[in-house]
Amino acid sequence: MARTSSRSVDWGFPRWRAYGEAGSEAATVRLCDRHGCTEKGDCPAPKSPNSPERWYFCQVHAGEYNRGWNYFEGLSAEEAAERERAETQTAEGYTESRHNQWAGRGDGSRSRDEMRALEVLELEVDAEFDAVRVAWRRLAKSNHPDVRPGDKEAAARFLAIQAAYDVLKAAEEQRQWKPEA
Repeated sequence: MARTSSRSVDWGFPRWRAYGEAGSEAATVRLCDRHGCTEKGDCPAPKSPNSPERWYFCQVHAGEYNRGWNYFEGLSAEEAAERERAETQTAEGYTESRHNQWAGRGDGSRSRDEMRALEVLELEVDAEFDAVRVAWRRLAKSNHPDVRPGDKEAAARFLAIQAAYDVLKAAEEQRQWKPEA
């Protein structure tokens, strides 16, 4: 009578498979939904605004898709403002750590007002405050009401330049402030 062995083939040293491995079944991998792409599709993206259906892209194609995405498409101005207010309200807890500057310029660390102010001063997103000061002086000199008397457009532009500089100066002072421990 032949005796069956209860010993597994996975014994002794060296161990031929990884520890904790349940089996040798293949893991299912979802591919990128972009036609012809064979990368792993692990970045979900909505198919249309406010839709539960999702595309699944690789990181490269997700970035390409998001570049043209309008988050507020189909909403009225009031609805867009309400959505923005509701989403910024939920992020209130993170405003305490803003002074730590965990991220550098140009990666979302600037507010929407700062971005508009940089546009008024004709600067890039990652501009340092020294470049802000230089652009402010240059534009203020060229649009000052004393230099261009009677020009209402230049006066309005001068006020916009002043307001933009004030916004960026306040943001820079807030970044430089460090709480005492």
